[in-house]
Amino acid sequence: MTDPNETPAAAAGEPAVPEAAAPEAAPPAAATHCGFVAVIGAPNVGKSTLVNALVGSKVTIVSPKVQTTRTLVRGIAIVGAAQLIFVDTPGIFAPRRRLERAMVTTAWSGAHDADLALLVVDAKRGLDEETTAILDKLAEVRQPKILVLNKVDLVQKPALLALARAANDRVPFVDTFMISAQAGDGVADLGARLAERTPPGPWLYPEDQISDAPLRSLAAEITREKLFLKLHQELPYRSTVETEAWTEQPDGSARIEQTIYVERESQRKIVLGKGGHTIKAIGSEARLELSKLIDQKVHLFLFVKVRENWSDDPERYREMGLEFPKG
Repeated sequence: MTDPNETPAAAAGEPAVPEAAAPEAAPPAAATHCGFVAVIGAPNVGKSTLVNALVGSKVTIVSPKVQTTRTLVRGIAIVGAAQLIFVDTPGIFAPRRRLERAMVTTAWSGAHDADLALLVVDAKRGLDEETTAILDKLAEVRQPKILVLNKVDLVQKPALLALARAANDRVPFVDTFMISAQAGDGVADLGARLAERTPPGPWLYPEDQISDAPLRSLAAEITREKLFLKLHQELPYRSTVETEAWTEQPDGSARIEQTIYVERESQRKIVLGKGGHTIKAIGSEARLELSKLIDQKVHLFLFVKVRENWSDDPERYREMGLEFPKG
């Protein structure tokens, strides 16, 4: 359990999804466009970084480790008269465990259900085995498909052009973009093009909303991100985080209680660290980011518990928005 040093803050009130900094006024309904854009690709190609850049705010967690995103995370952006709803999907790979199978199934479901399918490829890795397998299956998706070559600042132009040609030879993409999501290069042009391709229709969310995730879920994801950054090897994949309680305090601060579930006692000891050092560091970093997210002082209390085989519990899958794979 930890309640690290607190930061100054502001407004109290019921937890709600944070607002965008400078929302645009909604145009007349007859002039609006709205569409879902599924962002798919192999693990760790920069999908979450791209979604955050397109939205202009952090709505999905980012980690150097693969398979950080487990569920469909939706980020919302306004570009002119268009509302773009980006669906950040789990990385697509060859799954081994039940949870991994659910993640991959969810990713392809997002691609089939969206108005546009946006394939992100790490330009430095090129058409590796994982991306080639995705391209083969992507041909079955009927929605218009857009190719995004990411991390282009790390690759020479001739190699980029050859990569774009090779990908388009496999799948008929309606557009190809070369960007650096980390630096923001080319992101605005991509957003503008996506807005042009969205179908006419009313906006589905208020213009100041940047995510459809409940704030409790966003808070749990932030703490899970810190787990990925602090811990190594397989342990982050064997853990999950749940926000158990959120209480608005009389002084305008928020008391948040979260539980980190692991599968074995040995894993619990690793998360706690010697003298509680690791859990304190995770809590401190999570609390700082949560305080910025909700613009409030935050008292964060973390607990670590063993829940054997949580990754085989259908209820956990429902909570994460995943379909429980049988067998």
